[in-house]
Formats: sequence, structure tokens, C-alpha cells
Amino acid sequence: FMPEIKGILGKHLIGEPPKEEDELRNTDLIVLKMEPVRIACRIRRPRRGYWERYRNQITIRTSRPSGTDTELSKIMKGWGDYLFYGHSNLDEKTLRGWVLGDLEKFRNWHERETIMTNKALWVTQKNGDLSSIFRGYYWRRIDGFVVAHNINVS
Repeated sequence: FMPEIKGILGKHLIGEPPKEEDELRNTDLIVLKMEPVRIACRIRRPRRGYWERYRNQITIRTSRPSGTDTELSKIMKGWGDYLFYGHSNLDEKTLRGWVLGDLEKFRNWHERETIMTNKALWVTQKNGDLSSIFRGYYWRRIDGFVVAHNINVS
């Protein structure tokens, strides 16, 4: 999926600069940040009914029996700038839909919702093979999270 993901990210994280940048500073394209930008990429496999039931969710692993750091713990420690979360087509070679989210916005929202209001705005599930526990978050409910998406949100 990497060539497709890189093309999508390029459309949303690289832009055209103001005219004076081109004229005075030899700049035709501009990246929004100069320091490293860390992007986590997750692709959900196509399973019967998953697209219909879960296209409005992102899933993040929250615990493992081994005690290994999980995606949630890494995110909450400040790692990662963006999350690219996609759903595979049946061919498992192309994407059916995706959302690009700002992980700083996710961290702020998650901290506020778990500490301040203590509301459970997610669904907790176990993997079928019991290798981990994850949470399903409704990405549209996360304040400021969505940078771009191509998922019909009906």
C-alpha cells in the first residue's frame, strides 16, 4: 500500500508556496514542517461486513499479554505526528477508504476525555486470536483530528 499512501500524503502534506517564495527563494513546493514528520500507517484487512460496520472507526492497540508497548502508549508518550488509517479493498492491493488524522489533536482529546470527563467514547475489543486488546474510536468525534479523508460518512 505504500505507493498509494505516499501519493495521498503528498497531496495533503505538501503544498504550493506563496508567489513570493517561488520568485525570491526558488521554492515550487513546500512541506508544512522541516523537522521529521512521523506518520503511523494502519490498513484494515477486508473482512465480511467490516467496511459497513467500521468505516467510521480507527482502531488502536491498547494492551498485549507480553506487556510490549502498544500504539496507544506510544501515541500518548508523544510519538507520531499523523495517523493514516485505511481500509483495504477485497484485492488487498488498493484502498477502499482512508482517514488522515492529527495525533496531537488525538492526544489532547484523549487526555481530556479520559481524565476530565471520564467518558468512554470508544469501544474496547479483543483480537480474535487474543494477541491484544484494542479500542475502536469514532474518528469524527475527535475534536480537530481529521486532516483529510475519503470515506463516505453516512
